[in-house]
Amino acid sequence: MHIPVIAETFPDNVEAKASVWLPHIEKLGADEHTILIGHSSGAVAALRYAETHKLLGTVLVGVNYTDLGIESEKISGYYDHPWKWDAIKKNQKWSILFASLDDPFIPIAEPRHIKEQLDCEYHEYADRGHFGTVDPKLGYNKPMAEFPELVEAGDTVRG
Repeated sequence: MHIPVIAETFPDNVEAKASVWLPHIEKLGADEHTILIGHSSGAVAALRYAETHKLLGTVLVGVNYTDLGIESEKISGYYDHPWKWDAIKKNQKWSILFASLDDPFIPIAEPRHIKEQLDCEYHEYADRGHFGTVDPKLGYNKPMAEFPELVEAGDTVRG
């Protein structure tokens, strides 16, 4: 099976504003045949996109649903209005969520709440942090290059 993949650095990749990222996802052509895989702010963007667009599914890694009291999160625009959990569920066939108890950025209550709202497949670890490493040059968390659990979870979705 051939699955085309788009993996690119988004515009505004540090502040990750909803006003930039959501139109960019749409411009990329995400539709009912698309699986959005998002890490951190990318996972939040995937959730917001699914509120108003049909998708095949979403993979959410290190995701939150509040601004966590962080100013840069507040100004991103993702938390300006209530979540439409029913629309997110209705607009896709499935969601998979990955979380870790030792995530230094996202308290575990955040992904657990999202899991309850979406009634989705959920994988919780004790030792995965924010599913990446801090890159001293970039000054922020860099997603990990290998994620075998994602491939295994994908096998369960495909059946």
